[in-house]
Amino acid sequence: MKYIQSFIVVLILMSCHINKKESENKSLIEDNFQLAQVQYTNMLKEATDPTRVPRTTAEDGKLLTTDIKSWTSGFFAGSLWYLYEYTKDEKWRDAAEKWTAALEPVKFVTNNHDVGFMMYCSYGNGLRLVENEAYEPILIQTAESLMTRFNPTIGCTKSWDYRKAWDGKTEWFFPVIVDNMMNLELLFYASKATGDPKYKEVAVRHAETTMKNHYRKDFSSYHVVDYDSISGHVLDKATCQGYTDESAWARGQAWGLYGFTMMYRETKNPKFLSFASNIADYIIEHPSMPVDRIPLWDFNALDPDFQPEWTVDKSKYTLKERDASAASIIAAALYELSTFKGEDGKKYRTFADQIVESLSSPAYRAKAGENNNFILTRSVGSIPHGGEISVPLNYADYYFLEALLRKKELEK
Repeated sequence: MKYIQSFIVVLILMSCHINKKESENKSLIEDNFQLAQVQYTNMLKEATDPTRVPRTTAEDGKLLTTDIKSWTSGFFAGSLWYLYEYTKDEKWRDAAEKWTAALEPVKFVTNNHDVGFMMYCSYGNGLRLVENEAYEPILIQTAESLMTRFNPTIGCTKSWDYRKAWDGKTEWFFPVIVDNMMNLELLFYASKATGDPKYKEVAVRHAETTMKNHYRKDFSSYHVVDYDSISGHVLDKATCQGYTDESAWARGQAWGLYGFTMMYRETKNPKFLSFASNIADYIIEHPSMPVDRIPLWDFNALDPDFQPEWTVDKSKYTLKERDASAASIIAAALYELSTFKGEDGKKYRTFADQIVESLSSPAYRAKAGENNNFILTRSVGSIPHGGEISVPLNYADYYFLEALLRKKELEK
């Protein structure tokens, strides 16, 4: 009887611990979405023109907006859709539909690869949540626009048009950036919607080429790979927003992790799952990863063995900056990756939880009414370009809300 009583006590204590943990997680998610509602309600009072999209804080401290052709134009509408998904409040649906509709002209944009960001984060979420049939042809046309940038000889969609590298001499005629992995989800959607496999085939080919040429043996990624459009050969491997050509720019590592996790979801090909896991392990195990799990803007930024080609202006910023946007993307990706790895997925979910807890702290999360009404602080756009350093960014908020929703789903 004594042993039975002891066993019952242990079970009760375990139950209390589990219930406490579930309550804490629910409170964290609920607390963040409550703040998000306050912030975005305020934002909508200031930002009334849906063709001018809130992006960040300007140098003068005021809200900085961009036009609908900016690569970040879809994230604000996407965040509004996530608020609707969490709250089921029609006011967020109305706002999301308004800001999504303003982006329709983007469906014909063919001069860059970012239409996936712009349209799938907005129209894609809208279609998923409200099944608006009018959204489908808009997304299919956007996919057609993205397909115009695919080169079958190279096996990639072109990211940017012509530009030069930091040395001022190297010319990039067909640059492909690791960020481009994020635009492939739109192509998978288009194949499912139309029944035409051509979009999916391009997405798979692009991912396979990226695996081959963008990644090093340790599963860190180059930012930019430039190709010869005639032969398909690699001409240059470099960076544009990272510390050096050979360093690991944090947001680039995040884009790759998210992209290859998505590739496995859409194809169920184990090579993509293995690749995503290797990228995750590189990120998690990197010696420069801080204890709070919010990465430096570049994993090698403080490594004396790496020397940049761009001029470091230490009067304007340090190289110790953290990137909350990279952290948000990593967390969102790890939550999904954890669902594909069985018992091995626990470490990914635990790491994502640690990121979310840190981002929810005063070190990275704004107080109500501050930070130009964005949720997160301390993101980095591009230190080499001297812009958007330790400021809010609309895509940091977007992926933070996505991570919270994925966390909520896992805790059901």
